[in-house]
Amino acid sequence: MALSQADVLAGIKEIVEEVAGIPAASIELDKNFTEDLEVDSLSMVEVVVACEERFGVKIPDEKVTELATVGDAVNFIVNAAA
Repeated sequence: MALSQADVLAGIKEIVEEVAGIPAASIELDKNFTEDLEVDSLSMVEVVVACEERFGVKIPDEKVTELATVGDAVNFIVNAAA
């Protein structure tokens, strides 16, 4: 079953809220993880691992640096799960 952008976004919101304590309401597709949401590198690793487990995808280490925004992460996960 393909993941929808809305499903992935909702999951990422839950994960980022749990890991970094950022209110889900402030997490949007155009938000940058480090600049807008102030997710530090250690928390970002936790977010990536949680996303891999939740969505059943593998996010290679070299790709993590390319996932600057929430939208980048959503698109990567949707495409990786397809």
